[in-house]
Amino acid sequence: MGINIFLRNLSCSNTKLCKPSLLHLFRNFSLWSMKKDPDLESALSRNRRWIVNNQIKNIIIRCPNQVAPIRFLQKKFKTLDLQGKALNWLKKYPCCFEVYLKDDEYYCRLTKRMMFLVDEEDSVKDMQEPVLVERLAKLLMMSLNQRLNVMKLNEMKRNFGFPDDYLIRIVPKHPEMFRVVNYSGRRSSMEIELVSWNPNLAVSVIEASAHKKDSEPCFSCSLPSTWVKSWERFHEFNGYSLYFTLLKSQGFSGGIEGDGEEDVGFSA
Repeated sequence: MGINIFLRNLSCSNTKLCKPSLLHLFRNFSLWSMKKDPDLESALSRNRRWIVNNQIKNIIIRCPNQVAPIRFLQKKFKTLDLQGKALNWLKKYPCCFEVYLKDDEYYCRLTKRMMFLVDEEDSVKDMQEPVLVERLAKLLMMSLNQRLNVMKLNEMKRNFGFPDDYLIRIVPKHPEMFRVVNYSGRRSSMEIELVSWNPNLAVSVIEASAHKKDSEPCFSCSLPSTWVKSWERFHEFNGYSLYFTLLKSQGFSGGIEGDGEEDVGFSA
């Protein structure tokens, strides 16, 4: 649409530009800009199907006896941003979902192969639970009032490695450390609160490593050679700041250039 409007304006303003070669160039440019990488599109499509099937798996697991009526899954399709019939989607993946008819109604359950993967996933989650408990405790210890909004934490849970069901898998198992609170009564205000402070967790990885090596906390990093100039300018600036601070503390504030301006502090 934008290319067509641009060409129309060209034809009105300057007819000399409207040559077949120029039109062909713009047409090729528009076609080139619309091309998609087939490998990338295929990978995105596979990832999309995996996400949807994983969500369906979680829905089925939460159902009684881990069996879900198809009509129930059909209602959930809207929340999964899917169109069409749920029965047709499930039949596309017979290795994951088993569909059967009972009393003139279709039901769905996970296949044995899928249940094996679910059990394996649960065992991995159980092994990682102590690490996740410490990670959640550290996040709460660094938070204001030692509380975090559940909705905000849900947006970052994958970045911290928390499972989708961390709120019902981890938090209730450790009442001595966490509790769910809602002081306003709104669903969006539900928070996870730290119950007890663990001083052993109030230590960074760098500090713990330095304690084991009996050395000062430090870490190695690679910086570009041009960074030395910036470091020198930073020290030069700090020197001037210290000079003016000493003069002001001794009462020699009058006549100093920059006096009266706001002080700026830097922390590294």
